[in-house]
Amino acid sequence: MKKINIFFFITFFLISNVIADDNINFQKWKNSFKKRALENNISEKTFDLVMSNTRFLPNVIKYDRYQPEFYEDTKTYISKRSSSKKVKFGNQFYLENKNLINSIENKFDIEKELLLSLMGIETNFGTYVGKMDILSSLATLSYDKRRSEFFTKELLILLRLIDQNQIDYKSLYGSWAGAFGFFQFMPSTIQNHAIDFNNDNYIDLKNSEDSYASAANYLKKIGWKKNSPCFYRINLKNDIPKKYLNVSAKKLLNKKKLIFFKKYIKNYNEIDFLDNNYNVAIITPDKDIIPGADTLNPAYIVFDNYEIILQWNRSLRFALAVCTLKNKFKDEL
Repeated sequence: MKKINIFFFITFFLISNVIADDNINFQKWKNSFKKRALENNISEKTFDLVMSNTRFLPNVIKYDRYQPEFYEDTKTYISKRSSSKKVKFGNQFYLENKNLINSIENKFDIEKELLLSLMGIETNFGTYVGKMDILSSLATLSYDKRRSEFFTKELLILLRLIDQNQIDYKSLYGSWAGAFGFFQFMPSTIQNHAIDFNNDNYIDLKNSEDSYASAANYLKKIGWKKNSPCFYRINLKNDIPKKYLNVSAKKLLNKKKLIFFKKYIKNYNEIDFLDNNYNVAIITPDKDIIPGADTLNPAYIVFDNYEIILQWNRSLRFALAVCTLKNKFKDEL
């Protein structure tokens, strides 16, 4: 019993020291970051006001290291995010906001099913937008070395939006990664694509009008093509060269005309109605994630629209889940 107590005491002591060190170093980082913020034309008044209470959040580092995309197999990931319960909830949300959603679909030429799908997966139709202090989350991830430069830029953009009175800093509660609103926009996305759709001189991404229009505007600008395919599940032959199998969402490689892959696809007859000139890639999303996963299964042929969703979120599984849920809504609405 004494040995167990000593073990827990030592573990607690070590963890406490690590957290204490991070808190001290975080304060040093904040002092250094202030200089950079002022050099980027953030007023000292704004910086002191909104950054004074930011703190190091150990859980944010934990979430960053253990995202669902990193350990769930594709079947599990998709099924959780495109369940019948999700479809039912989405149908109800559509009925309650039908006029708005239809008007935005017409104005931006983006399918309502896609917008419903993204909102459903991101925030369960606005019912869970996150409770994390976004400023502290972004500051923690900026302090952390894994993706420091990316999150530093996002934090600077957010401070600039606050400085310009485009966002109320008191409302900034969202995801652990710093995303905000019904569609979980990062600060750079807010800056580049969010719009004041209801003309009240304020962009409120926790408001259906502004958030829906902003999401449609974003998708239109990055090139979504209405009524074009996203992906199809395929069965691959064993002789397909491994260089054609994409396992990373960073960039899809070795894209070819659809007809080129015909000789490697067992069930090509199921997609032979498609234009053979489509430029496509093949993904096998489980191979580099799930221990012992089959090299060729599951496999998908993916199109330009699929890559548009990757711009929204660089996850092979996320894009598959979005398009799967979109198709389910299309069968219902």
